Amino acid sequence: MDKVVHFELPVDDLERAKGFYSSVFGWQLQTMPDMNDYTLAMTTDVDQQTQAPTQPGAINGALMKRESDAPAPVLTVQVDSVEASLKEIESGGGTTIRARTEVPGMGAFAYFRDPEGNVVGLWETL
Repeated sequence: MDKVVHFELPVDDLERAKGFYSSVFGWQLQTMPDMNDYTLAMTTDVDQQTQAPTQPGAINGALMKRESDAPAPVLTVQVDSVEASLKEIESGGGTTIRARTEVPGMGAFAYFRDPEGNVVGLWETL
């Protein structure tokens, strides 16, 4: 069974959103150096080697600049193969919104729209 491993919250004002989530929930926020519009949101402790949450069922996420292909929060599902999953999604009535995109040294992601109109992410670890 593939599981939800990440979330993304689209924002219009990154600094305002960072202030809100860090003060209200105590999240640790770190803007990625090469991705100024993408800020990691650490909601739980992680294993330093794997970066996986140490608490069962917990997930971390990110704040990202709102875009037309992801205007609402996105849940991301970890899969063995983004390409194979997109083929299954399309044969099941979904559509690819963003094709497989490499994240150097980490893995790859994609976005799809399910038959109900929801945008969902896929993640493939290297």
